[in-house]
Amino acid sequence: MTSETSRTYPTRPYLAVSAAIFRDGRVLIVRRARRPAHGLYTLPGGGVELGETLEEAVIREVREETALEVKPVALAGYRQAIARDAKGDVERHFVILPFAARWISGDISLNEELAEAQWLLPNQLAGLTTTEGLAQIVAAAADRLNAAG
Repeated sequence: MTSETSRTYPTRPYLAVSAAIFRDGRVLIVRRARRPAHGLYTLPGGGVELGETLEEAVIREVREETALEVKPVALAGYRQAIARDAKGDVERHFVILPFAARWISGDISLNEELAEAQWLLPNQLAGLTTTEGLAQIVAAAADRLNAAG
């Protein structure tokens, strides 16, 4: 199905945000329970809605997925996720802007999009099956937070 609102076989790339949320030196890593990135460890996040700032989208998506309150601090890079089907047609296309963020309050309560969540030290990502470039984004986010003080 191709339509302006479909994220499968889209007519344009979709903008998404994610958050490398730090608390006491650890970053929140989640495992996706469904597509896209089903089964992979990654950062919480999702699509930016019309009229929403990037920071508002980060706060909303993190709240929806984990019930946590966070403060986005700075962009930590970007990622592009383009998936093609067997015929070579673009099945999904996301431009993802990951933010460095600080945990403000709350306990983790996952929604149906996530199967698991862990607070990990950044060097503990090495043994996980993650979305592409996750360790680099987490490292960049840690640097942005340290620079922000």
